[in-house]
Amino acid sequence: MNALVPLPVLLPLCATGLSLAFGTRLGRFQRFISVAVLTAVTALSAILMAAADRQGPLSVHLGDFAPPLGITLVADRLSGLMLTVSSAVTLCVLVYSLGQGMTDRDKETPLAVFHPAYLILVAGVSCTFLAGDLVNLFVGFEIMLVASFVLLTLGGTGPRMRAGSTYVIISLFSSMLFLTAIAMTYAATGTANFAQLAVRLAELPIGVRTLIQALLLTVFAIKAAVFPLAAWLPDSYPTAPAPVTAVFAGLLTKVGVYCMLRTESLFFPGNRLGVLLMAIALASMVIGILGAVAQTDLKRLLSFTLISHIGYMVFGIGLATREAYGGAIVYVAHHITVQTTLFLVTGLIERRGGTTELTRLGGMARAAPMLAALFFVPAMNLAGIPPLSGFIGKLGLMRAGVADGGGWAWVLVAGSAATSLLTLYVVAKVWNLAFWRAAPPGQAATGTVLESGDDSDDDTDAGPDRIPGTGDEGVGTTPPPAGQAVAATLHERAVTTTSRLPHPMIAATAATIAIGLAFTVFADPLTAFTDRTAVELLQRAPYIQEVLGR
Repeated sequence: MNALVPLPVLLPLCATGLSLAFGTRLGRFQRFISVAVLTAVTALSAILMAAADRQGPLSVHLGDFAPPLGITLVADRLSGLMLTVSSAVTLCVLVYSLGQGMTDRDKETPLAVFHPAYLILVAGVSCTFLAGDLVNLFVGFEIMLVASFVLLTLGGTGPRMRAGSTYVIISLFSSMLFLTAIAMTYAATGTANFAQLAVRLAELPIGVRTLIQALLLTVFAIKAAVFPLAAWLPDSYPTAPAPVTAVFAGLLTKVGVYCMLRTESLFFPGNRLGVLLMAIALASMVIGILGAVAQTDLKRLLSFTLISHIGYMVFGIGLATREAYGGAIVYVAHHITVQTTLFLVTGLIERRGGTTELTRLGGMARAAPMLAALFFVPAMNLAGIPPLSGFIGKLGLMRAGVADGGGWAWVLVAGSAATSLLTLYVVAKVWNLAFWRAAPPGQAATGTVLESGDDSDDDTDAGPDRIPGTGDEGVGTTPPPAGQAVAATLHERAVTTTSRLPHPMIAATAATIAIGLAFTVFADPLTAFTDRTAVELLQRAPYIQEVLGR
């Protein structure tokens, strides 16, 4: 079974080579490779999760080099769950993107870049979840960075290039900080292996240990978009195509949360910075949701709710108890699915209504009842309405806070409740403006061109009817026949609104909703699994013994 551990990383990388080899010459085969590989990765992840639950952590030392010389990959309950949920979500997003047709390219383009970049992104995510040492974790981050920049700038429009540049600059800064933290850790302990660090960090002077902890937390907080290190996110994600924004918002920030949870539980069990983490969690929840309240563009609104709800997860990490870790893990799995779903629905809204600016939307509950239902379920889940999985995760975290009984814990419980109510207000506002009220006079008609890839869509030429970064660029150009898209891609060609949404897009969105509802239906086994995961994280011994063999 240990031999299966590297496959979630190796399969997407091998498929990337095949995808590059075939390019656009055999487009259908290229799409088949991507779907087949992600399906296989999802199945393998589920097998690894079940095996880790039955027999404990699984590890493999590549090249049979023992730590600290070799590369170690480890699959335990936590990494298995994260792999399974993330693989299922990335598969759904891939199907959505195929329905949108965003992998088609102009005839002059020699290479279909979406599939290779997407597969590399999946490999990078898998590498971070399975990494058993800091260096390999850094490599996973860099793989994600390379793929992320390509995906963020698809189409080469001005707003996307600027947003992608901001993302890369922030990511490179965090990478340099991460390298500094790795160098300091290695200089102090002589290893970068997780299991060995769990033993040797405890032997360091308290000042050195705290400095290393602070550096690692800063790096992962940037990746996770934790306030006050989240200013880059609302300006980077909304300009990307809907599938890219969905997988970034739903998944990439959770990679940072996973790293915080892994390092805090394994390296720093005393949780010396717990109070700081709880203060940051409160600030993220409150300031993020207040930012969402102030937004009128749906993509930016959801970006701020993302920042806000990261605070719930940091809340659990800061408390560092069995109940808190269990609640945080439930909430991470829930939020991956629900945030991805909401951004996929946003893409459908944009395709149906011509914009994501809420002041220009309306009447969709009557005009597109299925779309209304696709939005309503994950929106209520995000707000934490019982008995959905959002409520289960929040309840677990709030119960952990009450059980802790500390002053900061009670403040976080109150902040969690207030944030949940404000989240309900935010999604109710979206429902009222986009779905419930009558359509405003200026709403884009079916067949309106949304975007074209020439330089004219740059926001420097934006007029009063052009809202940069909302997907509303180009409204007012001559529309093609109603319901006929010039190209459903964002690759330098026009996109039009349509009253009939592609079935794969609807099916993929419904599948992510079903995953979120499955967390509700199977809440009892899920919470039992996360409770066992929390116990394993707190014990630390199973992980260390599996890797070091002692």
